[in-house]
Amino acid sequence: MSRIRIKKITHPFNAVVEVPGSKSVTNRALLLAALSNEECTLNGVLFSDDSRHFITCLLSLGFKMQVNEVERYVTVKGCDGNIPKKEATIDVGSAGTAARFLTSMLALSDGTYTINASEQMKRRPMLPLFEALESLGASFTYLEEKGHLPVKVVGARVGGKIPANKVYIDISKSTQFLSALLMTAPMLQDGLKVQITSKKTSGSYINITMNMMRQFGCEVFHNESVYDVPADEHYRSSTYQIEPDVSAACYFYGAAAITGGRALVKNVHSNVMQGDMKFLDVLKQLGCAVTEEREGICVTGPYNGEFNGIDIDMNDFSDQTMTLAAIAPFAKTSTTIRNIGHIRLQESDRIKSIVTELTNLGIEVKEYEDRIDITPGKIKPGVVGTHDDHRMAMAFALIGLVVDGIEIDDYECCGKTFENYFQVLDYACRQ
Repeated sequence: MSRIRIKKITHPFNAVVEVPGSKSVTNRALLLAALSNEECTLNGVLFSDDSRHFITCLLSLGFKMQVNEVERYVTVKGCDGNIPKKEATIDVGSAGTAARFLTSMLALSDGTYTINASEQMKRRPMLPLFEALESLGASFTYLEEKGHLPVKVVGARVGGKIPANKVYIDISKSTQFLSALLMTAPMLQDGLKVQITSKKTSGSYINITMNMMRQFGCEVFHNESVYDVPADEHYRSSTYQIEPDVSAACYFYGAAAITGGRALVKNVHSNVMQGDMKFLDVLKQLGCAVTEEREGICVTGPYNGEFNGIDIDMNDFSDQTMTLAAIAPFAKTSTTIRNIGHIRLQESDRIKSIVTELTNLGIEVKEYEDRIDITPGKIKPGVVGTHDDHRMAMAFALIGLVVDGIEIDDYECCGKTFENYFQVLDYACRQ
């Protein structure tokens, strides 16, 4: 594993940066384009480990595509809900979106497929989605551990069968289960009604899913715990623009907060649909000024980077838990981050990863099942373990901008979503 030392800056962060396209939007758009009834060109595509796995999977399934990483676009020839190859093997790598979305697509098809995954993805939850898809008529053979990838799937439409059109699912472990079902619902002749059985019934990523389905011409009706995709819906869009990744933008906004500096991220505007926009409200509560300019949204940190801690529920934008956790030791008072138990089931047990790494740096952290309490303190130099988690690598790099002697181990894991993050951060620090 490789290691990088973060260079402490002696001045407030002051930079204009551009971030890649959103992973969440990119992989949803790839799926919707493949299921559409026409050729679609996606612009501003994120090229990273996750999106490349998604693209490779679609190619393995026989979809005709033109991929241009230099100009950041992908053209997909949609097959109107049909999969060109009726037998194939795909590898989703560590991409949760690819794992959940493509599993649903293959399970509602008329083919037989094998789905492989990385060791990391094999540990992540899949059983609620498998069980829901089985209730619609698909069948799964577990090739290793029950309820986990890898699997062999026989599609619900094999032999001309008509799948059921109502399904029940618990989304407390991942809202991607619901997104997968909704986006693949137009593959079903009679549409699909989804009844949520968990206390959690919605979320920001589900909103992204429904917005994008509408942008591709497919309506979703939502009433409390029920989601309904009518019969005879079809995706269609000749072009689609991918939004910049707000999750990535927030690391630079965080740098402005802890140094009393300024960060403008190009093309991030208030009309983007990603839930991590809520992190801007957190930064406001920390004393930052947030303004929208022609080029993008700008965050100016509090004077001298001084701010109080916060008590916040981050359930609906939990990808920024690591960012706030990296900022919290520099506050004047304690920080509590609540309702984040589900992040234990992501790329790493993110609660335990945060507690382990902050503790190793000399910060007092109290760990609970679904929350953490962080007490400000003097950070000592040290090596941050990333736990093969891209967000741990990117967020905890912020600490090194303020404290000398911080190194990030296995920093290249950020290739999952932002492969040149550390080069962009270094350049931004020198502006």
